[in-house]
Amino acid sequence: MHHHPHNILLVNPWIHDFAAYDFWARPLGLLSLASILRSHGFAVTYIDCLDRFHPRASPQSATARSGRGPYLKTRIARPQGMEDVNRHFSRYGIKKKWFYDDLASIPQPALILVSSMMTYQYPGTQETIAIIKDCFPDTPVILGGVYTTLCYEHAVRHSGADYVYSGACNSGILKLAADIIGLTNLDSGPQFDSADLDSYPYPSWELQQKFGFVPLLTSTGCPFACVYCASRYLNPSFQERSSDAVVSEIIFWHKNYNIKDFVFYDDALLVNAGKRAIPIMEQILNARLKLRFHTPNAIHIREITALTAKLMFKAGFKTIRLGLESALFKDRQKLDNKVTDAEFQNAVLHLKAAGFHKNQVGAYLLAGLPGQPLHSIEASVKLVKKSGVSPILAYYTPIPHTALWDEAVNSSRYDLEADPLFTNNAIFPCQERNFSWEVITYLKNLIAE
Repeated sequence: MHHHPHNILLVNPWIHDFAAYDFWARPLGLLSLASILRSHGFAVTYIDCLDRFHPRASPQSATARSGRGPYLKTRIARPQGMEDVNRHFSRYGIKKKWFYDDLASIPQPALILVSSMMTYQYPGTQETIAIIKDCFPDTPVILGGVYTTLCYEHAVRHSGADYVYSGACNSGILKLAADIIGLTNLDSGPQFDSADLDSYPYPSWELQQKFGFVPLLTSTGCPFACVYCASRYLNPSFQERSSDAVVSEIIFWHKNYNIKDFVFYDDALLVNAGKRAIPIMEQILNARLKLRFHTPNAIHIREITALTAKLMFKAGFKTIRLGLESALFKDRQKLDNKVTDAEFQNAVLHLKAAGFHKNQVGAYLLAGLPGQPLHSIEASVKLVKKSGVSPILAYYTPIPHTALWDEAVNSSRYDLEADPLFTNNAIFPCQERNFSWEVITYLKNLIAE
């Protein structure tokens, strides 16, 4: 395999927000691109602006739990139009000086890729790109990710990137990189089939300063079409990996890097469990691997049977999150068709019978939906508590290209279509009155009671 003398810099940008917390969050898409580029002979450099384990960070953050913890943060001015929000606004991630120094210390890149996450966090992406441009004014910057896919026009106008890429760019990245850099001989390296998830190289997790856990995707997309969720738009087809490929990946990271914590990023982990989740768990048990698994993205309640619950417990699942969204079952047809009351109660019984403790099982409940009265959240919280698991509030973010978007736009006190900033769930964009700490306190107390 001949090496191109071309270095590609990949950057995971800062987050600008009222609140941000690292809960098993890592840039899977970006580090997947890193492995694809490396397997085709490009040299890759990686800078993570969110890195809690930066060499210059304080020693206590370096000994912190790798999967969960507070980001470093620097207070910055609230964005225009949000003067009425009585909360501090911050840049989450490494200090600006560290970023400049890190950029100064790397080989001159031929191309720079920046990823993006939440649509309303784009100012962090803008600032990241501005500093990159300050250091490497002549190097083309490509921006991709969730924000660019959901708010393409906005990203083209406002991000500062030279190229904005919408959609999954796994299959397109090699051609795009070659075209921009001006390479003609990009036929070397393992070819992979973008329609076959098993053929992808593993993400380059080892590029991180510290990696104590590995995120896993056993599928992309989701067969459900819930009105509040963009999974369908971001990944129009639901694709699955074979159970053997997933188990091989788990064993690879465990054997070579001693990784014990694995975090499923799937939107539909237990769908088609008979051919994917169940054989994965059975093979892990047969291999007698002592591992811990986490599901921060939530699993579909309907798919939790006596068997899947028992296998999850035995295989070492520790953090279970259920996608409940609302426990007011008579009103929920408007939201999704994911679950009924009986299915929820059954799932909880199966999980408890399998040995899960209520502190390990959390049910996400959406708060702040258009026209949702606070007392309805209260009713849902009570129902979840009564069933014996922990309610976890998920504050609703209006997302373009979802079925609920138009209703969100109509119910908001902000002009959501004018600026993605206003969709930030921290300001309850679809509630009629301005942000107030009373609402937050009320909701926190509900959970704590």
